Amino acid sequence: MSDKILLQNMMFYGYHGVYEYEREQGQRFYVDVELSLDFGRAATSDDLADTLNYVLVYQQIKDIMETRRFRLLEALAEHIANTLLTGRVNQVTVRVRKPQVPLPGQLDYIQIEVNRSIE
Repeated sequence: MSDKILLQNMMFYGYHGVYEYEREQGQRFYVDVELSLDFGRAATSDDLADTLNYVLVYQQIKDIMETRRFRLLEALAEHIANTLLTGRVNQVTVRVRKPQVPLPGQLDYIQIEVNRSIE
């Protein structure tokens, strides 16, 4: 059995991108994470110590998004996934959206998705 905690559409201002001006000026990024774990013990005990504290998860993601700099969204999403894939979490999906993409056309955003699990 695998239960999930989802944190959806978190917004951060970060300095990620291939081009130097992207890493200097920064922009908004949006992040979703799905964390798979077993809620069995927490559902019985009704105790935060028996589950994953999503406030701490949010803080970890915020720290990565706002203090680190990555050229590629793939590397950024991988770093977030590896950071979260510890302890009680046995599978994680990370989606990172970048709305201001330097390309000659219109689009809402580019999105990278990584799925990682403990083997």
